[in-house]
Amino acid sequence: MKTRCSKLAIGFVVLIGVASRVAQALPIYQVNYLGTLGGTYSSARGINDSGQVVGISPTMMAAPATDHAFLYSEGVLSDLGTLGGDESGAWGINNSGQVVGRSFTATGTEHAFLYSEGVMTDLGTLGGTGSNAYGINDSGQVVGRSFTATGTEHAFLYSEGVMTDLGTIGGPNSFAYGINNSGQVVGAFDVAGSTSHNQHAFLYSEGVMTDLGALSGTNSFAYGINNSGQVVGGFSSATDADHAFLYSEGVMTDLGTLGGAYSDAFGINDSGQVVGQFNVAWGTDHAFLYDSSTMLDLNSLLSTGSAGWVIESAYDINNNGWIVGYGWNSGTGQRGAVLLTTPVVPEPATMTMLIGLGLGGMAMRRALRRGAA
Repeated sequence: MKTRCSKLAIGFVVLIGVASRVAQALPIYQVNYLGTLGGTYSSARGINDSGQVVGISPTMMAAPATDHAFLYSEGVLSDLGTLGGDESGAWGINNSGQVVGRSFTATGTEHAFLYSEGVMTDLGTLGGTGSNAYGINDSGQVVGRSFTATGTEHAFLYSEGVMTDLGTIGGPNSFAYGINNSGQVVGAFDVAGSTSHNQHAFLYSEGVMTDLGALSGTNSFAYGINNSGQVVGGFSSATDADHAFLYSEGVMTDLGTLGGAYSDAFGINDSGQVVGQFNVAWGTDHAFLYDSSTMLDLNSLLSTGSAGWVIESAYDINNNGWIVGYGWNSGTGQRGAVLLTTPVVPEPATMTMLIGLGLGGMAMRRALRRGAA
């Protein structure tokens, strides 16, 4: 009897292992079209862990159509307005719902903004004519780029009402695009002494800006960083084609492409899932998900209820695995911002497998109870 129970227990452990592998399988995504602010298109650029989304959309169908920043929350797309000028755009959002981006002012200059509790605040500049904010962490620290009094552009960190110049690594310009909750910042800077405007990705941590290199290429750009310090972006390879990269524990890895000429990585979550864009063929782009060392076309992961959709760009991914970007639907004609969510109910094939595993587990437990009696 003891031997029989042991075999049944081993079988149950095997079933648990299979179920675990099913649970860890790549998700199937449902496409949610977010609409527009009245114009013909929109684009989603950032998402937080609550599923709030920010981006940009024209406000009218025809001229003079002006782009405005939007916030999508609880099924409603809201116009965030401007700093007094005609246009604005939102690029990042934190888990408190604070939004950052850029807006034209009443005088026609472009300034970084922080939108919080219904109010859009001008963050000013580093002494020059314009600025733009791209990222914000959960402490409300903001990063971006700003013109200085000398006409160069520098990466900045805005914290507690003060905009700080992060400087460069010898060259004239630098640009910050992402920040994590530890205050680590990523972006790009002009390589000192370069005559061809070469730029390299940087990681700014504890007051020091570090060159991340460019693998075998001449240029690189860092766009996103997670709370483990993993960095994503793109670099120009030796064949002068742009490839997405993942920088982790001091090593920059070429993520390659899916057969096309280029790829770029824009966002990464705390699980190390990466999203971006790759070239399928000349003039045709698709969004990708990089998960567990594999780059996959996001369009191959769409649910049967998302027929007709082509996702061209993925800009951000939250810690639930939800993705935002841009897509179009050949059947409905819809074009614009999309939110890709993982359905609560698995696809039919996955559901059948899970039910089978569940029934098998129940039978195994009954047998174990009989054997123990």
